[in-house]
Amino acid sequence: MKEDFFIKAEKDIESSIAEELNIKRTQAQAVIKLIDEGNTIPFIARYRKEATGNLNDEVLRAFEERLNYLRGLWDRKKTVMDSISEQGKMTAELEGEILKAGSLVSLEDIYRPYKQKRKTRAMLAEEKGLKPLAEILLSGGGKSSLMSEALKYISTENEVLTAEDACFGARDIVAESISDNAAFREKIRKTAWDKGIIEVKAKNESEDSVYRMYYDFSEAVSKLAGHRILAIDRGEREKILAVKLKGIEDDSISFLKRAVLKKAAENRRKCTGETSLPEDIEAALSEAVEDAFKRLIAPSVENEVRRELTEKAQEGAIKIFADNLKQLLMQQPIEGKTVLGWDPAFRTGCKLAVTDSTGRVLYTTVIFPTAPQDKVDESLDVLREIIKKYKVDVISLGNGTASRESELVISKLKIPYVIVNEAGASVYSASETGAKEFPEFDVGQRSAVSIARRLQDPLSELVKIEPESIGVGQYQHDLNKKRLGESLKNVVEDCVNSVGVDLNTASASLLEYVSGINKTIAENIVSYRQEKGAFRDRRELMKVKKLGPKAFEQSAGFMRIRGGKEPLDATAVHPESYKACRELLKKLGIAMGEKGEIRAKIREYPGGAAALSKELSIGEYTLSDIITELERPGRDPREDMPKPLLRSDVLEITDLKPGMILTGTVRNITDFGAFVDIGVHQDGLVHISELSEKYVRHPQDVVKLGQTVKVRVLDADASKKRIALSMKAVGEK
Repeated sequence: MKEDFFIKAEKDIESSIAEELNIKRTQAQAVIKLIDEGNTIPFIARYRKEATGNLNDEVLRAFEERLNYLRGLWDRKKTVMDSISEQGKMTAELEGEILKAGSLVSLEDIYRPYKQKRKTRAMLAEEKGLKPLAEILLSGGGKSSLMSEALKYISTENEVLTAEDACFGARDIVAESISDNAAFREKIRKTAWDKGIIEVKAKNESEDSVYRMYYDFSEAVSKLAGHRILAIDRGEREKILAVKLKGIEDDSISFLKRAVLKKAAENRRKCTGETSLPEDIEAALSEAVEDAFKRLIAPSVENEVRRELTEKAQEGAIKIFADNLKQLLMQQPIEGKTVLGWDPAFRTGCKLAVTDSTGRVLYTTVIFPTAPQDKVDESLDVLREIIKKYKVDVISLGNGTASRESELVISKLKIPYVIVNEAGASVYSASETGAKEFPEFDVGQRSAVSIARRLQDPLSELVKIEPESIGVGQYQHDLNKKRLGESLKNVVEDCVNSVGVDLNTASASLLEYVSGINKTIAENIVSYRQEKGAFRDRRELMKVKKLGPKAFEQSAGFMRIRGGKEPLDATAVHPESYKACRELLKKLGIAMGEKGEIRAKIREYPGGAAALSKELSIGEYTLSDIITELERPGRDPREDMPKPLLRSDVLEITDLKPGMILTGTVRNITDFGAFVDIGVHQDGLVHISELSEKYVRHPQDVVKLGQTVKVRVLDADASKKRIALSMKAVGEK
């Protein structure tokens, strides 16, 4: 039975995921097999396209998540079935319901009547021998009145002293049976989603707080925005707000009464032929229904609905965080430039670090152009000397404390500068990674180096910081830390493998995100490099301690070796395809490294790409990828991303006037809009309603992090430090 169960489970999982993701069942089967064989998502997405039908990493991530959920669901089904079977209560009908359950919520609804519970009022009533009286109620009553029947259950031994006591106990049993009905709960849950209203009140209206807008707030469950849910949840946790689910009581009780009374009437008709319920039975059942809803169902459904609202809001916020992080990591590097990194501060001074075009640190120092020292002229002299001596091309200025004051100084130098997001720089500078990389530097120097390198190669630098510390989302501290961490780790992994890494220069922090490489192997690669010198061949990876055949298979295609023995090592062509690649070049009459119209020659080839694919024994997706790599070896996908916006001037918030058209950089994206850096100390908000003339479902459909956009000033309030911007009719990007 166990084997049959899990065979059925796997088949159901395959078909469920295929339907949900709108893919073929054969694709689902192939992906499950590849995942179970220990292949990573980046590897599957890049090098197993024939098996998956060219599913991208985003779909594959969603696939893996659903696979884990559904396998967990089926494991739970097995536990539930075993538990009910052990109780001797399993039926073919019940087994069918369990097997059909599509979610943990619906499964737990089915299991509820069989689940061991702490002592309930219904259990106590059953112990007093009142279950038969409850069955009389549910069957529509007996030949005598309810009170007459109840008199039979009076027992001092069972502490049932009056007929009323017996009726109360019977109603408790009926109420619990109503509450345990899975179909009833599902219907009421749906009512809550369709008609429910979240009502929020202040616990103390006279107390001012950031939650004032929610002191008397209500909105339909179906329309409540994710950012509002997270804010309300936080206000409730801080005991400032009181939250209730309203608007479902009347409909739910009416539904339950119709269902319960109808069933009781049918039972009575079958037994007695009477078509209506006695008044006392109808009244008792009605009371049981109201008790079941108010005491048992409503609190439970409210918890479930609010938990699901929170989970959906958190998932939405995590997705925003992940999308923002991806855009930040995939920003186009500024290559071939000597950069002056500037970590701004007041009392402790501004830390500076000059890095050459490879990121090597040339010089560090501290200047004090900001309060309280205000040594502006002295600092300018130092800066001019540094810029001249090291031939600095651009300044990378962190956007933290004193960045505005630092910007005023930089604007006097007549040199391009870029404001970069410095979130997490202090985390890196105080981390074990930072200390290991620059043991001779203090935290300020390390931070300035990090800010410089973020401009030169954002991806390589930002992977040294825990993704959660980069701070490009909303309500980060309200999110499930484990789920957020997993999601952001996946984003970093996908970005690193999309770009690829230089095996001979990559840090251990970067290498550990490569497909198939863990932290230990990453450190072993760096140690091997330090001991043996530069890698000359990808296959030399096999000599690294603990890097076995599987890790090599998963990682090799994402490692780049420039100037090595094998030209293909500098490309994304996997070693398993080297033979096919050489045969392809031979058939086309093209030498390795020769620039030529490869696709034109393929079109001229008898039978074209399909024939070549067959002759080379590789799939057409793999052939297409090989051709792309031969045309543009080692192409960096970040070339397609927006370039950093170079600045040379600075504005005050008081300079801003309604109607001004400015160019800015998108710094953060939330549910309600995008924050744009326009060269003023405060980022301006482009509300979602001002992003486009057309309807915008979400800001990320219109703008991306790091994107350069034109905006129009709507309002600038210096006292509140608020800037309202619009992208309507100003050349949307």
